[in-house]
Parts: sequence; structure tokens; C-alpha cells
Amino acid sequence: MPKKLIKKFMPKPESLREHKYLRIFGTLLNKPNLWALNRKSAPGAFAVGLFVAWIPMPFQMVVAAGFAILFNVNIPVAVALVWITNPLTMPIMFYGAYLLGAKILGHEPQDFHFEATWAWIEASVSTIGPAFLVGSLVIGMISALSGYIVIKSMWRYSVLFKWQKRKGE
Repeated sequence: MPKKLIKKFMPKPESLREHKYLRIFGTLLNKPNLWALNRKSAPGAFAVGLFVAWIPMPFQMVVAAGFAILFNVNIPVAVALVWITNPLTMPIMFYGAYLLGAKILGHEPQDFHFEATWAWIEASVSTIGPAFLVGSLVIGMISALSGYIVIKSMWRYSVLFKWQKRKGE
């Protein structure tokens, strides 16, 4: 299993506990499973992180940490995965979510030109907003389920491989 690889890039629990936005969770951060990387916490953390990554909102890391606490899964993995949506990938991902949402709702995709202004956001909420949110939720759920299944399968394969290797020795 890529457990060693994942652990190598995971932030330390102490640094996350002291993060200014994560301090709001207080003593909830003391559960051991929130920091453990095992067959139960890793797939769930991937599901949480991938789902939240597709939800267009600020403070995704805090939301991912909250869901990780709620579902008792690994916080560092869930928080790290929301960085899939970053300034480089966000336009492509969210445009794809909008196109999918428009197709699901039966709307014709509209041409639009993004402007980083509050007025543009207010005007777009009623025009492209519903399709964008539906697409984001659908892709978020599909990503979460896929991530969960893939990581759970990889973990299982890794354990079986280790057992067969032991039998062969």
C-alpha cells in the first residue's frame, strides 16, 4: 500500500491542531483515528477530501476537517485532497462541472466570460449557478465513491500481496 508514501507527505498532527482555522474543533481533534492511517480511515478520508474538493466554497480545508471529524476518518488526508482544486485546476474542473450540470438539468450551456467582481457573481448565481452546483455535487459524489473504492481495493490488494509474499518465504 502507498501508506509510506502518503505518510511522507502528510502534515504532522501537531501542526494541524495548531492551525488557526482548525482550532475551532478543540478537543474533537484528540480522537486517535483522526490521525491514524489505516484501512478504515484512509478510504473515508479520500472520499471526504474528494467530495469537498468539488464543492465551490471558501475554506474547503476547514469543511474537510469538519467532515473528517464527523465521519471519524484521517484529517490530514482529507484536508490535503481539497488542494486538488487550486488556482491552476479550478477553472477547468468547475467549467466541466458546469457543463455536466447543464446537461443534467437539460439546459443549453451559456457562453460567459468570468470577471472577478461581485456584480458578475451576483448576476451569474441565477443563470449558471444551478447547473454549476448540480454538476459540482454530482462529480463530488462520483469522485468520493470512486476514491473510496479505489483506496479500499488498493489497501486490500496490498494486504493480500503481503500475505502471499509471507507464504512464499
